[in-house]
Amino acid sequence: MNKIVTFVMAAAVMMVGAISTASAEKIIIGQFGNPTPMQVAKAEKKFSKATGWDIEWRKFSSGTDVIAAMASGDIKIAELGSSPLAIGASQGIDLQLFMMAQVIGEAESLIVRNGSGIKTLADMKGKKIAVPIGSTAHFSLMGAINKAGLKESDVNIINMKPDQIAAAWEQKAIDGAFIWQPVQSKLLKSGKLLVGADKTAAWGYPTFDGWVVNKDFAAKNQAKMVAFIKTMDAANAAYLNNKSAWTSSSAEVKTIAAQTGAGADQIPNILKGFQFLPIKEQIGTTWLDGSAAKAMKSTADFLKAAGKINSAADNYDAFVNLDLPKMAAK
Repeated sequence: MNKIVTFVMAAAVMMVGAISTASAEKIIIGQFGNPTPMQVAKAEKKFSKATGWDIEWRKFSSGTDVIAAMASGDIKIAELGSSPLAIGASQGIDLQLFMMAQVIGEAESLIVRNGSGIKTLADMKGKKIAVPIGSTAHFSLMGAINKAGLKESDVNIINMKPDQIAAAWEQKAIDGAFIWQPVQSKLLKSGKLLVGADKTAAWGYPTFDGWVVNKDFAAKNQAKMVAFIKTMDAANAAYLNNKSAWTSSSAEVKTIAAQTGAGADQIPNILKGFQFLPIKEQIGTTWLDGSAAKAMKSTADFLKAAGKINSAADNYDAFVNLDLPKMAAK
């Protein structure tokens, strides 16, 4: 009799679990697959546990693809670079920046091929430089070209996705590329870093990756969005509070390697190329409260002047959601 009762109870528990899983809302979240701390939380399904969502993480190779998916309604939450963010906002795409993913430093850099003849930025004249058009790397590249005193037309800029850049590099079809990890590390095996996004930011071309959300979706899922932010913040804190422990042999780095395809031996240095900001720091005026909208405006104005977009808005405040991160920071 006890065995029958035990079996019935176990079956009931399994049925409740199955019903719970089946009833969970399916959410597709876009991400770039960068080797960052959030990959550990993603692997451990902490985002699903915190929000109750059945999450499908969809990897995108470029911000333009993310914008298209957001515009179609295919995804409601996504990681997006500051340059494509400015483009999407200028096009009136229904999205709001609610959190900084990471501020970009040398994690995005101009890598030039050994023997290409490029020793200074001015040497890019007439050379083939690959970059995903419309990306943060593209914005940084234009900053480097401007700093060199060159015109965009002086450089043979080739639009390529990261995997295409890696293939073209192997075929020696390009002289350099402004690109992010993990492709950057592959290029460095036979090239050198000429300038990073930290330098171009200092020259007036700041870049970052942020998390964006559909406005209506955010309003209807406020509590779950706050849980998402807190989980992301905790993932970053795990790294920020113990950076020295994240070595190539650590469980965290090995998990990131498995999630992204980046080499475990490369990841500690890749992490150093980003700046991860605690959410309490993000809600200040340096970042989300005013500066983010200003960065979008300056980026959009530059892209318009460069002929990359048709128009720029007068103000981008509506494309920043401060309520969610403020609630998460409490």
